[in-house]
Amino acid sequence: MYRQGLRAGGAPASLWAREPWRSPRLPARCASAVPLTELPRVVLKAGKARLFSKGGHPLVYGGAVDRVVGRPTPKAGDAVVVADGADAPIAWGLFNPDSMFRVRPCTKWASLREAHLWQKPMSLPSAFTNVYRLINSEGDRLSGLVVDILNDRLIVASTAAWAERYREHLEHCLKEVTGLQHVVWRPNEALLQEEGLAYSRPSPDAPLAQASDQEAEQPVRICEGGLHFLAQPMGQKTGFYADQRDSRALVRTLAAGKHVLDLYCFTGGFALNAALGGAASVRGLDTSRPAIELARQNADLNSRESSAPEFLVDDAAAFMRREVDALATSSSKAQQPDLIILDPPKLAPNRKTLNRALHHYHRLNTLAMKLVAPGGLLMTCSCSGAVAQSNTFLPMLQEAATAAGRRITVLRMAGASPDHTLDPNCPEGSYLTNVLLAVS
Repeated sequence: MYRQGLRAGGAPASLWAREPWRSPRLPARCASAVPLTELPRVVLKAGKARLFSKGGHPLVYGGAVDRVVGRPTPKAGDAVVVADGADAPIAWGLFNPDSMFRVRPCTKWASLREAHLWQKPMSLPSAFTNVYRLINSEGDRLSGLVVDILNDRLIVASTAAWAERYREHLEHCLKEVTGLQHVVWRPNEALLQEEGLAYSRPSPDAPLAQASDQEAEQPVRICEGGLHFLAQPMGQKTGFYADQRDSRALVRTLAAGKHVLDLYCFTGGFALNAALGGAASVRGLDTSRPAIELARQNADLNSRESSAPEFLVDDAAAFMRREVDALATSSSKAQQPDLIILDPPKLAPNRKTLNRALHHYHRLNTLAMKLVAPGGLLMTCSCSGAVAQSNTFLPMLQEAATAAGRRITVLRMAGASPDHTLDPNCPEGSYLTNVLLAVS
């Protein structure tokens, strides 16, 4: 995991000599310094090895496993060798007998340090931005672990049993690599239950989060693109949506002189960038009162840099219906927004809910297209992986345009900011869709 305390394994020379890049170095706490030849083996079914060899898919599903060889039987978090049908080793990884992801393969435990170094070409952190993603699960070959940096805080989202087992070790490594000392550990209850772990909350409304110190309860002041925000480390996701950083910067360049409407604004990221970009007016809406209160505080933090947006607690769909109805019945020319940002929460948590989610996206985008001024812009988003991987978002937008009686032109398509790394062998890691439309 980090350079000190790493130990070379004793795998068969035929494999590691042939593929030295794969030579695993196991931290002593992770594998008890056991040579790889003595580790349990997870033998794959015939024909499955090609999916996971040479840096292949970062998740070995239970259905690909033929048998587990070793006594005692490995437990959740134990290091194992992954072998093909002929019992020849092809990789090593971390085992969990209770998870659908039976093994999470690892190429090397230097991933934390590498991920930290990868941020430098992207100028992260900088004098203008100190919030970004350090570790992106499968994208960084550390499946089940997400780490965001919020100024001086390390926010760790854990979704795998191995991360829970080696929490102390991970915290130590993160502190050493980054130089930061404040860690907020956030286990995902639902996903960890699928990993065979059980958690109980003190009350139904209490967030499942654990912190290494009491400061985790307090908002942390962060900076993105020169704008200042208060983020809640124990709030939604990891406290701040850094994945939309590049798209927020684009809105700043588009907003000059425009009337801007930011729907599902959360704590005001898009709205404040629009205001800083010289928008004529900015309104932000969200159903969460705490989010709107934080957005107003964020506006106060940046009052010298821009005119303050108006933030309202309201339902986006209901608000748009009222505005569209007002346009249809008003004898005077009402002011329509020239730029709408539509960034709803995840509507399709899995493929089973995809069709229902597409219906919801269609309804929201039809209303937005009716509401935006002719010749205006609509930045519309989906953070649902099921939508991104099904390639259904653009066809849905065209259907919404037809229903709205408008014509759309795609000006830009984007995903998450580049610190949200993606393993090309794991397209399931793609989840964010951001489309900028001209609406006429």
